[in-house]
Amino acid sequence: MTSLNPILKFICCALLVLCSASYANQALAQTKVVYHVDDAQLQGLKALRNIRNHLDTSPQTNIIVVTHSLGVDLLMEGSKDEKNNIEYAPLIAALKSRGVSFEVCEITLKNRNLSKGQFILDADFTPSGVVKIADLQFINHFAYIKP
Repeated sequence: MTSLNPILKFICCALLVLCSASYANQALAQTKVVYHVDDAQLQGLKALRNIRNHLDTSPQTNIIVVTHSLGVDLLMEGSKDEKNNIEYAPLIAALKSRGVSFEVCEITLKNRNLSKGQFILDADFTPSGVVKIADLQFINHFAYIKP
């Protein structure tokens, strides 16, 4: 029986080290969030303010904004919040400089007869906005926020 004690001690120590390493990896993991915008007039300004506040509180967060349908208007050249008469482009540029990615659904472009040239330079494009959101959530474990 005494020969088991050193083996049990070794096993317990090994498990403790493994658990500690796993916890440390989780503590170092970067939070990843996808913001979903499908109507720029209803969600645009609110989304941009939420993202700014999010980064002010948690600056290391990896944020991707995915737009489709009427949400792509957020990233169109000259687009603004009509209620408050605030242009989106400067707010987007400030967030882009903080690491936020902004993606436009190419299916929406096709359905609305829009071209990539109508969008601000800070916009990136994805073949399908809803597929991008699903993949970010399921495959890449992004949290989902719809402002």
